[in-house]
Amino acid sequence: MKIVRKILSSIRGEQNIKKLLKRGLKMGERVTIMSGVIIDPSHCWHIEIGNDVILAPHVHILAHDASTKLFLDHTRVANVKIGNKVFIGAGSIVLPGVTIGDNVVIGAGSVVTKDIPPDSLAVGNPARVVSSLSDFIQKQKQKMLTDNTFSEEFTLRNKNFSLVQAEQLRNACEKYGEIFVE
Repeated sequence: MKIVRKILSSIRGEQNIKKLLKRGLKMGERVTIMSGVIIDPSHCWHIEIGNDVILAPHVHILAHDASTKLFLDHTRVANVKIGNKVFIGAGSIVLPGVTIGDNVVIGAGSVVTKDIPPDSLAVGNPARVVSSLSDFIQKQKQKMLTDNTFSEEFTLRNKNFSLVQAEQLRNACEKYGEIFVE
């Protein structure tokens, strides 16, 4: 059964985090790594990930830049540090030499080419700070109403999630433009 799981993980493009940790990747506690995440396997010992970090689907964290190999016969390598309580959105790329501070949200599809200070919301290509994290969270909190906020019961983590609940969520999105789900 282990062999089947290993093959399925490989087909899905999932990395063996235990292997990366043995090679020197530094990773804190409560790190969530979603499907398709790539943590530079050939230079993972240059990467440090803090506590309470979420890497959304298809995030890439690179500690090397091989663009110089063809012209200089050497690859540029630099350390990457991701602080505590960081969310990196789907499809984002973190390039070599970047430090992301504590309490940071990186928006989906961002390309992080420079350091991001603590308590920041950064988005874009290249990623730039557009707000403090505390201002962003406060604005989101103000949008949360009783009618557009749903419990975990309204997620697929609930084994009894139904099409009726899906319809309720869809209708709430139509009415409010966005909803909040645990």
